[in-house]
Amino acid sequence: MAGSAVLPVAHAEWIKIKSLRSSLISLLVIFAVTLAITVLASATIGQAEAADPDAEPLFDAFYAFNFGQIAAISFGTTAVASEYTSGALRISLAAVPRRGLFYGSKMMVIGGLALLAGLVTSFATFLTSQAFMGEYAIGLGHPGAVRACVGGGIYLSLMALLAGGLTAVLRSGVAVLSVLIPFTLIVSFVVGDVADGAAGFLPDKAGQQVLHEAPTGSVGPLAGLAVCAAWTAVVLLAGWWAVRRRDA
Repeated sequence: MAGSAVLPVAHAEWIKIKSLRSSLISLLVIFAVTLAITVLASATIGQAEAADPDAEPLFDAFYAFNFGQIAAISFGTTAVASEYTSGALRISLAAVPRRGLFYGSKMMVIGGLALLAGLVTSFATFLTSQAFMGEYAIGLGHPGAVRACVGGGIYLSLMALLAGGLTAVLRSGVAVLSVLIPFTLIVSFVVGDVADGAAGFLPDKAGQQVLHEAPTGSVGPLAGLAVCAAWTAVVLLAGWWAVRRRDA
């Protein structure tokens, strides 16, 4: 019964996202921006960086994820923020009175689309970067490479879901982007300089551990992804509470 109710609602949420230009563009930008920066960085400084004895070829292949995660955050934010403009949430809840079903279906579609885009982006990023590396190139058979590609896709989807859940809490896409983008670009690095151990448990730092061949922080690759998932779960629960308890 519950499963039969989820599919039509999820399909409706997919139609909304497909019809909303800002969300669809953000989804496509995850791939486009990450791949473009990968080509630019790999073609210009890739081999020079790889020649450094301290270089980590696997993690360096995913340098562009620093920008791809911003697109993932933007996708999750815009997909939910559209409900809080022009009374759209009232219309959605009139069509789907069960708020938990509405919220769960929306997040399922956001997570699924972000995961698909993330996996395609992750594998394409790795393979494209290696095409420019010449003698320093590594393949999918390199230790940790497949794990990093799959984990990278999961990481991007988690960041999109975290942004979506936070948007449901704050009810403002501008507010969420104002918080998460500086957080991922600046705050986590500042915290890392001050307290490296604590920074390893921040969602972005922890999640990116899966891109490393060997752990570099307080948690390992899979444990780091689990920490990122835990942050996302907490925020999604907060979003679920906000949707269920607050007036539309």
